[in-house]
Amino acid sequence: MEISILVTHTLYQLKIHREVLRKMQTSSNSNPIHNMPTEQICPKSTCFFCIMNEPNSSIRRPKIKDYLKTIPFLDDDDQLILVVSGLWNVAMTRPDDQDLPSLGIFQCMANLINKSIHDKNWLLKNQNIYIPYYAAHIIGSYTMNKVDFAIRAVDSGVIPPLMELLRGNMSWVEKRVAIRALGHLASYEKTFLALAPHEDEVIKLAMNLASNCLEEVYNMFVGVKDRRKRLQYHSDLLTRGVGGVEMENRKAEEWGSQLQCWSIHLLNCFAIKERSLGLICNKEFLKDLCEMWGGLVNHTSPCGVGLIRILCYSKVGRENISNCRHVIENLCKISRSSDDWQYMGIDCLVLLLKDSDTRYNVIEIAIFYLIDLIELRSVGNRTNAGEEITKALIYDYKLHQNSKLVFKNVDVQRALEEIWDLKIERRKIEKLMSNENLQGKRAMVKLIKQQGNKKYLVGEIEEALFKYSEALEICPLRYRNERIVLYSNRAQCNLVLRDLDSAISDATRALSLCSPPNSHANSLWIRSQAYDIKGMAKQSLMDCILFINVCNESKIANQYRVKIPYYAVRMISKQMESTWLFRAAQMKGWNDHPEKAKEFRENGKSRTRNEEIIKIQVQNKSYISGLSTILEEPFAGKDGNIYMLVVAVVQYAAYVSLAVFGSSEHHIPCLK
Repeated sequence: MEISILVTHTLYQLKIHREVLRKMQTSSNSNPIHNMPTEQICPKSTCFFCIMNEPNSSIRRPKIKDYLKTIPFLDDDDQLILVVSGLWNVAMTRPDDQDLPSLGIFQCMANLINKSIHDKNWLLKNQNIYIPYYAAHIIGSYTMNKVDFAIRAVDSGVIPPLMELLRGNMSWVEKRVAIRALGHLASYEKTFLALAPHEDEVIKLAMNLASNCLEEVYNMFVGVKDRRKRLQYHSDLLTRGVGGVEMENRKAEEWGSQLQCWSIHLLNCFAIKERSLGLICNKEFLKDLCEMWGGLVNHTSPCGVGLIRILCYSKVGRENISNCRHVIENLCKISRSSDDWQYMGIDCLVLLLKDSDTRYNVIEIAIFYLIDLIELRSVGNRTNAGEEITKALIYDYKLHQNSKLVFKNVDVQRALEEIWDLKIERRKIEKLMSNENLQGKRAMVKLIKQQGNKKYLVGEIEEALFKYSEALEICPLRYRNERIVLYSNRAQCNLVLRDLDSAISDATRALSLCSPPNSHANSLWIRSQAYDIKGMAKQSLMDCILFINVCNESKIANQYRVKIPYYAVRMISKQMESTWLFRAAQMKGWNDHPEKAKEFRENGKSRTRNEEIIKIQVQNKSYISGLSTILEEPFAGKDGNIYMLVVAVVQYAAYVSLAVFGSSEHHIPCLK
């Protein structure tokens, strides 16, 4: 059943509903319903809230149990929505409390969902449209942490009505809470088998939802610019009746990301048990999967790469992934980025390289990315990551040497020789060198680097690049800081010469040598620019965010006032637009309706007074100080809430575009 009718709410009903939610959310009592002033919200002396306020548990529990049985049959629909929303609040605030789960809450919620699905007239009466959302959310909240609650839920028959919501009998809002609840049930061994009768359908629905949910949310809500044409109950659920279009869109973006992540989580539950791998490893779905990025909206979920890593632990998964070049290339991009899930990309590639049946499909692509990471000490919770990468790349190199077997691609063979020379031969040679010889080489490296700096400053970029390469050839491996600077300076030369792949490679090598990794500001900014030119917006955005964070930390250490370089704000503003969660759906809509794209471009040409003011501020170089007045608190660290940092930056830079800033010249960090 498609919900296409706007639900009407009287002012009185909305006032009561919001007042009840407010009182329940602000209650200081451990039980959010106890001690509520029932006379203010309930005209009856014997209602659910009165029962919940009963202090004697021996009286309260039997009454609650009986009342839960009658809830689906309440004639007073105003009272019904208040009761269900109250139960939702209890489930949200006390999901581990066993009272309601032991008294029949799951059976009650299953009955309400069934009634919503099969009785359209009842569903569209008064505020009943909210009930299936609240009911499925209650089931998911109680089954989130407790396996015994999950067992009760399954025994109470919650799976069939949740499946109906997942099939799309209502809308994406109900799908979100249905797949959340089913994911919790699938995550426990004792309830996983209850989904077995629906396994094929669950897998197909979850795959379809993961691939298409963002387009659905955009088309059904975010892309509906006229607020009057949006489903009112969606708007109310998203914002609890507080906030305008901007707040609704922000919450819809968050919920859309959660919908995709929970779809992938449900698939994870099957993949980790090596169930339905033939379905999950569909080539088109794998292509979609590697593009699914939790990103800044849902930075705690690994999204697509997390499921790909689980698949890489199985033989079937590795075989299918190794035959999909698009997936391998995306894993390589993740492994050579500053994304928090970098280690997952590395894990996937190492697993594929260690399997003799998939190694030779992967190595000809992966080696040109992983060669930049062979000196990486740690990433994520992985120690000696570079050593693991090196072993995976060259474990059969001696075999090829002795048998005179070579790869068809001579560049692969050359890369293997470079790894062997750097990690094996040079180590052996330098172990035999005296300290005097090592110090002599260090002094020579410093002299050659200075020559390179002079060449760069007078515009002789190619000569400078040659000097930095010469210094790297003789610089002992133990002098990591010197090599970081040399790689970074050479990356800058490559960027100026528009050799973008070499710039990214050198910047990555510098970042891999850092401790902690990805903490060299100049290299982050150089690589962010190179990624930007190549159109790799996600990678550019992550590098730019980390660049700001590193700059901030270094200035705090030196007791400087926090300031963000305006060019970094400009880059973030640009890439946030390019990596917007609904960007693909928006672009598809423009392709289907060219008049929308034309309208958007024409609207973008018009300058408001605020845009002009910002342009003047930038020209007067007061942009930095203006932004720093907003950001009074230091930014979160890499493991902190980076999303809030970006929101703060983008809120100030909301009107800023490339047209405002003028030309696209690159800001060059100082050579060292």
